[in-house]
Amino acid sequence: MSPEKKPQNMKPLTAANKLGIYLPAAPEEFQSTPVSRADLDALRADPPQWLVELQNNGPFPKDVIARRLGISIAGLARSGVTDALTAEQIDSLLEEKPDWLVKERRTQDEVRAEAERVKAKDEARRAASNRPQKLRK
Repeated sequence: MSPEKKPQNMKPLTAANKLGIYLPAAPEEFQSTPVSRADLDALRADPPQWLVELQNNGPFPKDVIARRLGISIAGLARSGVTDALTAEQIDSLLEEKPDWLVKERRTQDEVRAEAERVKAKDEARRAASNRPQKLRK
């Protein structure tokens, strides 16, 4: 008989990242207790009210803020945004469209376009190398 497997636990920060929430805004119990994979699955399947509130209204971690603003995390840092923002603050920025946000969104669009160009070029190169070669006489 094999020994019983111990449940894998993750740090609260890892669990918060997987849930898309800002750890300091979570309840103290969540912040100080390791989370098992089963616990994480249970939180995803039937989230408590505090989790629903944080996922909908924030404050949000940087990766979520950047995604909602349509910019990179580096762009967020370049712009001087260091604090967690709420949904209301993010919506306000999207409405006001400050110069830094317009610039960072343009930069992000250029990065995405370049990534697509490189991907298409690589796919074309792969397709060309997979074609059968004509034999030379």
